[in-house]
Amino acid sequence: MIGKLNHVAIAVPELDAAAAQYRDMLGARVSQPQALPEHGVTVVFVELDNTKVELLEPLGVGSPIASFLEKSPAGGMHHICYEVDDILAARDRLQAGGARVLGDGEPKTGAHGKPVLFLHPKDFCGTLVELEQV
Repeated sequence: MIGKLNHVAIAVPELDAAAAQYRDMLGARVSQPQALPEHGVTVVFVELDNTKVELLEPLGVGSPIASFLEKSPAGGMHHICYEVDDILAARDRLQAGGARVLGDGEPKTGAHGKPVLFLHPKDFCGTLVELEQV
């Protein structure tokens, strides 16, 4: 059901500083910041040959990344994103198997303009999983 690894997301307390580390110290290509109010984050993507790293900074007080950073002030891995061909079919199959889809269960538009869903970390070895339709 899952396809390629789309990205690994890292929560960071200071997006500009984190982007500069990847760009200046590691020589990576880094996208421009993109605010995603629906998800409560501002993101940049570190573009690698085989995948991406998404750096997430809280956008607003109610951001889920703000609560993550309260527990891990230096930041850390937040989620992993896999591609799926049909997000609704994937959701239905996962729910039928007992997996919990976060939120209302309906896909939202992600940073790439495509439908995304998040799966409860307790159902996937303690890791928050994002699915993105390709």
